[in-house]
Amino acid sequence: MGTVLLNITVSLDGFVAGPGVGIERPMGEGGERLHEWLFNDDADRDVDAGVHRELSASTGAVVVGRRTFDVGVGLWKDTPFPVPCFVLTHEDREELPMKSGTFTFVSDSLESAIRQARKAAKEKDVLVMGGADIAGQLVRAGLVDEIQLQLAPVLLGAGTRLFDHPGGDRVELERTGLAGSARVTHLRFRVVRQGVGAAPTGVPHVFGF
Repeated sequence: MGTVLLNITVSLDGFVAGPGVGIERPMGEGGERLHEWLFNDDADRDVDAGVHRELSASTGAVVVGRRTFDVGVGLWKDTPFPVPCFVLTHEDREELPMKSGTFTFVSDSLESAIRQARKAAKEKDVLVMGGADIAGQLVRAGLVDEIQLQLAPVLLGAGTRLFDHPGGDRVELERTGLAGSARVTHLRFRVVRQGVGAAPTGVPHVFGF
């Protein structure tokens, strides 16, 4: 079985989107700057392309929040990856088949969404894309195994922060991956499980590029 991986791009001051997120501006005002690394044409573009290529190859299912779905589906015109996608929502809704996968709307619990996604992913990873609220809830609930941050060298100054909601226990992380280019620093962490049933320390992750 694969891991549950939270993957998200964040500014140096902790924002995952600019202010005013909506259908017309899915990343908010100025938020597009965070994802410029995906279109890197610099001399070291192979680093960023390799990280994204590995992420795509290892993903077997995706979990997103309803707001991310609402602002993203018009831009994607499909599931964000060609795999089953599970949307956490408070509303019951029929499945939405797309060209490359199906959106399944899960309204009962975080655990249910992860359980369904794990089953669909089989031996591959479950990718949590966000938004920030869903990401924080899943981490605090102990449902995320690893966190991969793409740290963009910019201070957005305002917007939606990652892990901005207080509460819950302290979460210890072990860094297992590090790579970077002029446009972004790729950081990967294992969530350290405490107490009985804690996950053993894994082999350091090596980005494939």
